[in-house]
Amino acid sequence: MASTDLPAKYKAAIYDEPGKISTKVVELDMPEPASGDVLIKLTHTGVCGSDLGLMTNRWRHMPVPTAAGQVGGHEGIGHVVKLGPGTENSGVKVGDRVGIKWLAGICGSCQPCLNGYDAACERQKISGFYWPGTFQQYVTSPANYVTPIPDEVSSEAVAPLLCAGVTAYSALRKTNLKSGQWVVLMGAGGGLGHLATQIAARGIGLRVIGIDSGSKRELVLESGAEHFLDFSSKDIVKEVTEITGGLGAHAVVVLTNANGAYAAAIDLVRVGGTITCVGIPEGDMLPIANAFPQILIGKSLKIIGVAVGNRQEAIETLDLAARGIIKTHYVVDKLENLTQIFQNMHDGKLNGRVVLDLQ
Repeated sequence: MASTDLPAKYKAAIYDEPGKISTKVVELDMPEPASGDVLIKLTHTGVCGSDLGLMTNRWRHMPVPTAAGQVGGHEGIGHVVKLGPGTENSGVKVGDRVGIKWLAGICGSCQPCLNGYDAACERQKISGFYWPGTFQQYVTSPANYVTPIPDEVSSEAVAPLLCAGVTAYSALRKTNLKSGQWVVLMGAGGGLGHLATQIAARGIGLRVIGIDSGSKRELVLESGAEHFLDFSSKDIVKEVTEITGGLGAHAVVVLTNANGAYAAAIDLVRVGGTITCVGIPEGDMLPIANAFPQILIGKSLKIIGVAVGNRQEAIETLDLAARGIIKTHYVVDKLENLTQIFQNMHDGKLNGRVVLDLQ
């Protein structure tokens, strides 16, 4: 599509009543890409639990509440239709299929950026939070931070990988586990968890114990878990200990936003093990119930926090998909159904991911 063929207005979904589960489909004026930005015609976008947290203002750790009229979303796929000033040498061309992640852009020059901690950038642009999100048909984005999409994967299948996939990949890589070691994935059947299960079992060769609600047993096992445990069981610690030869897992990755999962993780990991924190609990910030220094010291535990992956990890995640190693379990829906999708997500009725077709 030539830039001269662009419509004057296009369709988008906004958070019309932040604090509630509510969205509204509206028409917006076509944006002009600023210096360093490109204009992208989006065809698909994933719907993430983080969007729900931002829309409802349940993430108390965010510096400000979400504003009314904000376009949410951060898992967008589309084609570049226009280049802004200063992007001629960016490597991005009109017609390229690219993806937009949780971070639409970073400054690249602060200390966190220089040390590879993109998610801690002091001037980060968060898609769907005071920066245009992907629940819309057109969006501008920094040319130097969009992700190239491999030809081998469809847009609807790859959209959730731009957040859930790359986050799971980054979290697992940071455990530094070796093939054949045990990892417990808490929330293994969720939108994030079923991808983490595949990456761990098929991409890295780990022995996976998946923990989730009983209704997600089949999905977790199909994704490559060696064992499945229902989180409602009172003998989770005993069961994990027995499966791992009496020692506990080498690592526990907490993918759920349940605060209690973090407390359980300390009892599931062996001496010298790693706990990787990914899921962000909603509401007021609370301490982990049994994170006593004596236990952390006595078990020589390592605790790692992972928000999202960086640009290279995104490319590596999509390469796994291009080679058929990981596949997203998803359904396709319409932008007009976004409020109901969020309600189903809140009620725990979703297995896998939902992808919106924006065409």
